[in-house]
Amino acid sequence: SPTSSYSLFSIMEEETVVLIVGAGPAGLAVAACLAQLSIPYVIVEREECSASLWRNRAYDRLKLHLAKEFCELPHMSYPADAPTYIPKDQFVKYIDGYIEHFNIRPKYRTSIESCKYDEGTKCWISMAHNMDTSTSVKYTSSFLVVASGENSAEIIPIIPGLDGFPGELTHSSRYKSGATYSGKNVLVVGCGNSGMEIAYDLACHGANTSIVVRSPVHIMTKELIRLGMTLVQYLPVNMVDTLLVTMSKFVFGDLSRHGIPKPTIGPLQLKSETGRSAVIDVGTVRLIKEGIIKVVGSISRIKGNIVEFEDREDFSFDAIAFATGYRSTANIWLQNGESMLNDDGLPKKKFPNHWKGANGLYCAGLAKRGLAGIAMDAKNIANDIVATIESISGQTRQ
Repeated sequence: SPTSSYSLFSIMEEETVVLIVGAGPAGLAVAACLAQLSIPYVIVEREECSASLWRNRAYDRLKLHLAKEFCELPHMSYPADAPTYIPKDQFVKYIDGYIEHFNIRPKYRTSIESCKYDEGTKCWISMAHNMDTSTSVKYTSSFLVVASGENSAEIIPIIPGLDGFPGELTHSSRYKSGATYSGKNVLVVGCGNSGMEIAYDLACHGANTSIVVRSPVHIMTKELIRLGMTLVQYLPVNMVDTLLVTMSKFVFGDLSRHGIPKPTIGPLQLKSETGRSAVIDVGTVRLIKEGIIKVVGSISRIKGNIVEFEDREDFSFDAIAFATGYRSTANIWLQNGESMLNDDGLPKKKFPNHWKGANGLYCAGLAKRGLAGIAMDAKNIANDIVATIESISGQTRQ
């Protein structure tokens, strides 16, 4: 178990086998897998709770976009009576049950400031700041797991004139409900799942809603995605993609007529190669076809409350909601991570070999594979750590 002591400089010191950075679903999954294998670990989290993205930065109507069988964390299923598509609140309840079941005790409000591999001791030296006690903590571990997430920091694109926009600006991480936007002209920037669902929510609450569609996107139903993810276990990806695209066109028609072009490669292949997911329609397409939600192209610039678009149209807006994604912040605090992460703080290697770096460094939940990918990462990491420990023990005995 971890040991603790104070040095002359009042720095708390802890030693453990594995340090996990982040107590979102990825970090919790790794902790559970390590617990199953009796491997000591410490898990730290800068926020005041686990899965803070789900608790604090998710809009009210959010449900998991994939069926529950593709969204389980390792070693614990959803309750038998859980709906096929889990609402946000039930997922948070599942996370709480997961933490209790595996006796996971994250150290909250503990922010990692630096992690560096020490060649002398063959250990990772991690410096952290405990925000509750305003003390520094030095963690020494044989293994380091980066589980701080793809969604650490929000992305707001650089748009000429944005800083002079007089209306309300928000990011999907802070958006909760369209109730306060009734009667207002609102522009949603981003046509992924969050953007499309926020646009639908705004329109349902009486906002005059427009959405920027800048790039081709696949529109699917949740049933089609569930079918595709099931079939791809038995059939080639291109065959399943052809079926999905054909059925999607049957359901929705030719959406390019409504300003939503389709990518040239299929939805599953696109996800595999780029991490970009198909949009699972929640009713947005119908509102677009009915003219309730207006599709607009790329923004060229903003003048006051007037947004000018590249097709030379311009409209006045009271608010802009950015559903433009997030970025990893791992490179800010992780040193010696070049073996695993690129300049964007994401894995250099392609799935499924992305999760392992050099010198006992791992990452979980950075492959843009959702909860199913997290479960795979966690099992691979825990099994590899056990194999490494056994190998070292065998060499020592010899």
